[in-house]
Amino acid sequence: MDRIIIVGGSSAIGRSIAERAAKRGAQPFLIGRNEEKLNELAAATGGLFAIADVMDEIALAAAVKTAVADATITGLAYCVGSIDLKPLRSLTGDAMVAAFRLNAVAPAIAVREAAAALKAANGSVVLFSTVAVAQGFASHTIVSAAKGAVEGLTRALAADLAPQVRVNCIAPSLTDTPLAAKLTSNAAMAEAIAAMHAIPRLGTAADHGALADFLLSPEAGWITGQVIAVDGGRSRVRTKG
Repeated sequence: MDRIIIVGGSSAIGRSIAERAAKRGAQPFLIGRNEEKLNELAAATGGLFAIADVMDEIALAAAVKTAVADATITGLAYCVGSIDLKPLRSLTGDAMVAAFRLNAVAPAIAVREAAAALKAANGSVVLFSTVAVAQGFASHTIVSAAKGAVEGLTRALAADLAPQVRVNCIAPSLTDTPLAAKLTSNAAMAEAIAAMHAIPRLGTAADHGALADFLLSPEAGWITGQVIAVDGGRSRVRTKG
């Protein structure tokens, strides 16, 4: 059976990817910290899981090695992220470094450990950025810098792993998930942000899971090195002058 590794498998987007992968006959292998959620999702999708904190490089590498040990690895999705919003006056070097490790270093480690298996299966990798990299939003210095690194990582990995492995990146706008709860739990704020989009709503995990599943599938066989916006038009479209 084909297996897809989902780092951040207990996240809303990770769950969406796992459910879609299972529907098309692939086995999700979930990696994350929340054993209860991972166990529940693995049982629901016929998947497996391993516990690891992505900030622990040794634990993450070990979890990926477990995932690749006895299966055909056709895909890897890294769904862990952060939304660390601070004005410039509150920025610290430690916060910058932590965001870089979480968003850019950890996926590089995961792909490194899975690279041989992905090459053997002509597999695919999906990473996640943010609309804020292309747009430049106030108080986004930490997350934009870290996710900007993810976009560079995407293209570098696509070159390193070509032609066997495709590597692409999804850049969402604000999505209604637990990660964004500080922004979306306030109804007025959520409505105001939604209105900034040409399609005036917030994103959903299913919006991103659908594209990730396509990119992980053979149907996206000639797409690599791309950063693809799933953002209701926010990065490109202005409906008001």
